Amino acid sequence: MDSPASLWNTFAAAFTQAAVPNITWVEMLLSLAAATALSIPRRSWRYFGLLATATHELGHAFAAVTSGQRLSGIRLRLDHSGTTTTYSRSRLAAAWSCFWGYPVPAVVGAAFVWSGVTGWGAAAMAVSMVVLAASLLFLRNLAAFLITIAAIAGAAALTFLAPAAVAGHAAVIFGLALLVAAVRDLAKLTHVHLRRRDRLGTSDAYLLYRATSVPSAVWITIFSFLVAGSWLAAWFPVSQILLGGT
Repeated sequence: MDSPASLWNTFAAAFTQAAVPNITWVEMLLSLAAATALSIPRRSWRYFGLLATATHELGHAFAAVTSGQRLSGIRLRLDHSGTTTTYSRSRLAAAWSCFWGYPVPAVVGAAFVWSGVTGWGAAAMAVSMVVLAASLLFLRNLAAFLITIAAIAGAAALTFLAPAAVAGHAAVIFGLALLVAAVRDLAKLTHVHLRRRDRLGTSDAYLLYRATSVPSAVWITIFSFLVAGSWLAAWFPVSQILLGGT
């Protein structure tokens, strides 16, 4: 068993930029196929969707903490639903934390793709491990603990056991999967507003409308622009490598 000093050295080394991976069109298409396989089929989405939900709720939590709100707790459920409870005297701050749910999986996904293709994949895994470990303090149900501990274990394995190149490719696949998941969740949100209006109470866009009087359609449009922007941000470093740019 590795000593604490050895583990710390491995963790610290994760924040050193590795060689930029030589990614071909075939590899990128295979990575996109793997990401789609995680986010689209029902069987795989049953599990990967839990990570997407955790990322969504952590987006609410991070926005709440950075806007001075009191974070009471995070609950994750196995049906892909989640709740982040915060307390604030400011309606604007409450709206701010409510907003950063749907965009965050796409933003994080783009960050993972960028990290993977620029040699910082291991660093992305190490940061994820720390963020997830910190979130344990705010989890309030068993499912949330199980989902988060499983995610920490995966990130830790890629940080401490996998070569930097493997962590980089994993970061690209995971990032693309989150980007696909963000589109999937936006489509689900739109469906709720168009066809399942009896479930509007679960919609962040509807809650934002209640808090600001700005129509839900406007919020969904803003979500869509941010998700699209994240896809573009992810594509830029990939295109630089595939097209031979610097």
